Amino acid sequence: MKILVVSSHPATQERWVEPISNAIPEAEVALWHPDLPPQNADIAVVWSPPAELFERERNLRAVFNLGAGVDGLLKLPTLSADTPIVRLEDAGMAVQMAEYAVWAITRASRQFDDYVAQQQAGVWATLSELRRAQWPVGVLGAGVMGSKVAQTLAALDYPVAGWSRSGKVPAGVESFAGLDQLPAFLARSRVLINTLPLTAETRDILRRETLEQLMPQAHIINMGRGEHLVEEDLLALLDAGHIERATLDVFRQEPLPKDHPFWKHPKVTITPHVAAISLQHETVAQIINKIQRLMRGEPLSGVVQRDRGY
Repeated sequence: MKILVVSSHPATQERWVEPISNAIPEAEVALWHPDLPPQNADIAVVWSPPAELFERERNLRAVFNLGAGVDGLLKLPTLSADTPIVRLEDAGMAVQMAEYAVWAITRASRQFDDYVAQQQAGVWATLSELRRAQWPVGVLGAGVMGSKVAQTLAALDYPVAGWSRSGKVPAGVESFAGLDQLPAFLARSRVLINTLPLTAETRDILRRETLEQLMPQAHIINMGRGEHLVEEDLLALLDAGHIERATLDVFRQEPLPKDHPFWKHPKVTITPHVAAISLQHETVAQIINKIQRLMRGEPLSGVVQRDRGY
């Protein structure tokens, strides 16, 4: 069996070769390079690979993605519709997303930014007490990531609801399903956290029409994809005062252009797509397990359903 490792970050792609080789010694593991002839590989382990890879490697049994989001792969016309795509299901990312959500919501609900400002002004004063009932949270997406976020915030006694296609949510979380229940979900949410995959149905879901349905003084936390958010609509609602604050980790163009208004907007916090990063040890362990299951002919979890986009 031949396994190719292909990454859009050449400086880091070599770090995946050795652990995969050590765990599956019977396989030949190599880096792909466009100057090499076709290698007739069985498996490709990829992150943002070039379309040329799939033009040249026509006999792949499966493609394993080094991340949870597969929207980039699904855009490649050279990737055969018959080739299974297997995504990461966690690899240490879910708990990171939960941490990010806790950081963003507690900054607001516990008024930590105000305490920082008081420190800088030399002011010692206790601000108003937290009433969690005034901070109902809505989590878009109920997969591994969204469920972890919802469970974590529910454990902190925030009123939490989850919205997804199926409506399946963890215990202790209020459930909303499908487009028919989206307005009710939005109307009860002051903090909206997006963990959705990017699909044709979810693209631009964070737009004026939906954001206006949130409770007043709403907070937006986007950890999904930049294409979920219509940036101009968010800016307009921030300036109008309906949205109180936005914490954004993903953007339509990355890196975010230097002249983008988000950089200097007083109500926007930016992080550079770091809400959840695949941890190497966990990622390698999961991919190796899945490759070994494929070699044994056993069923795999995390296989992408192309009609759904995840």
